[in-house]
Amino acid sequence: MRWAADAVATMREGARVRLDYTAQSLWRVDRMIDELRQEGTPPAAVENVLRGFGAYAGEVIVRQTGAEWWASGGDHWVRTPDGRLWDPVEEARRCFAGDGGSLRLLCRDATAGTPV
Repeated sequence: MRWAADAVATMREGARVRLDYTAQSLWRVDRMIDELRQEGTPPAAVENVLRGFGAYAGEVIVRQTGAEWWASGGDHWVRTPDGRLWDPVEEARRCFAGDGGSLRLLCRDATAGTPV
């Protein structure tokens, strides 16, 4: 997905953070989102960043499980081979809001039982 590739490029060039599409890299993404929240960044100012981070997490799930992207009405989900739907973009927003969201944990749950 284009948003994921954009997030990877932006983090590499702007923040000098290398994202490699592994589940382990989502620890860094969760920390970056948490730092944005702690700095008091307005939600509207980070909406595109959160969308990119969510898309990145979704792409990690896609690559690890053979899932596919689903889109409808402007919303994007990941459908894993077991038929479950995941919303990594909304999870990034929850993480930023401090509502217990975690892209790392979303990935763990989505890939549970999938040979890696």
